Amino acid sequence: MNYRLSLLDQSPIAEGERAEQALSTTLTFALEAERLGYHRLWVSEHHDSDRVAGSSPEVLIAWLLAKTARLRIGSGGVMLQHYSPYKVAENFHLLASLAPDRVDLGIGKAPGGLPLSTRALQGARGESRDDFTTQLTRLDQYLNQDGANASGDEARALPAPATSPQRFLLGASKESARLAASLGWNFVFAGFINPDEVEMTEAVLAYHEYAGGRGQALVSLAALAADTEKEARAHVADQHNFRVTLGDKHVTVGTRDQAEAFVRQAGASDYRIDKQPLTILHGTAAQIHEKLAALQQRLNISEFILHTPLADASQRLRSIALLAGQQ
Repeated sequence: MNYRLSLLDQSPIAEGERAEQALSTTLTFALEAERLGYHRLWVSEHHDSDRVAGSSPEVLIAWLLAKTARLRIGSGGVMLQHYSPYKVAENFHLLASLAPDRVDLGIGKAPGGLPLSTRALQGARGESRDDFTTQLTRLDQYLNQDGANASGDEARALPAPATSPQRFLLGASKESARLAASLGWNFVFAGFINPDEVEMTEAVLAYHEYAGGRGQALVSLAALAADTEKEARAHVADQHNFRVTLGDKHVTVGTRDQAEAFVRQAGASDYRIDKQPLTILHGTAAQIHEKLAALQQRLNISEFILHTPLADASQRLRSIALLAGQQ
């Protein structure tokens, strides 16, 4: 195949499990991904969730780097709106110094939680924080420092690693693609959040146009492979999320309880909650690779980051083994 395969794992907490078990499963997933030859594994950032254990990707990345030897490990992604760009640069410079040339920094724009957790994360800064483009530009500047700065006229995000983390902007729009290209960052279209193929095509082609060959465009998709198409269809049949609409703003959450909590915490009176089936690329490994190959050829995609949105660890592990060609 003419594309790489990588993975996103969200450390889902299965019914009856504790977070400790979910995080242990993520380690198992990473070790298996390395054995199977996957290129990278990313972990996510979710807050105040009973269903997902990964609230601090930097901490989880450090643990996974220490337990693996070759696999690239990164964030999919750090939700920059909550944090100081300087501190994010420090964290990932330190990670890149601990595990040279194995660290990825993926940045996302979504809140990763409900309004109360967003307010708790942002503290007194609240609405006075910089806009996302300004934050990302400052982060890029800190990451570009070489550690010299003998004049002492600006703070340095030390330590300065020999190899900087690879940089990725996660987004689902042409605007995000253009922003990534303008900074020389790689771009990841979040197809597991926005599976619309027209918008995917527009965003990826916009990135190729504006980047001028300086970076790479990746696509992240929800995918599940099984031994038969019927089995795969059964696994994904009851997978849903919930879209909350507040005026002209939208947010997607995993359960109706989360959707209703979002509305309460936002203090909204005019809203809509819609149940939506998850769009999951599913079937046998051959069927999935056929679709990936078509996307690769049409959009010039060098790599896919696959996410299996199921809490059942055995199904996730079976899926990545099949996709890697391991029966």
